Amino acid sequence: MNKNLPLYEIFIRSKNGLHHKHVGSLHASDPQMAIMNARDVYTRRQEGISIWVIESKDITASNPEDSDAFYAPAEDKVYRHPTFYDLPDEVKHM
Repeated sequence: MNKNLPLYEIFIRSKNGLHHKHVGSLHASDPQMAIMNARDVYTRRQEGISIWVIESKDITASNPEDSDAFYAPAEDKVYRHPTFYDLPDEVKHM
C-alpha cells in the first residue's frame, strides 16, 4: 500500500437507530475508494448498514491534556444530564 495516499478514518453504523462508531483507518486514493476498501475490511461479516469516511487531515479534536478546563463548565449544569428522567421500556438505544 502506498503510504503517500491520504489516510481516511472509517465509521460504521451497525443497525438503524444506532450511531456510527469509529472502527479504524485506511489509506485510499479518494473517498469513494475509501468506502469500497472499508466495506471489504470492516464489514466482511455484514456488521454494518452504513459507512462514513473522512480524510484524517479534516478532523479537528480537543486536546486530552486540556480536558479538565475544557469540560469543567458542564459540571454545574445538572439539567444537561438526563440522569433524573425515567425512560419507558419501549425506548431503545438511548
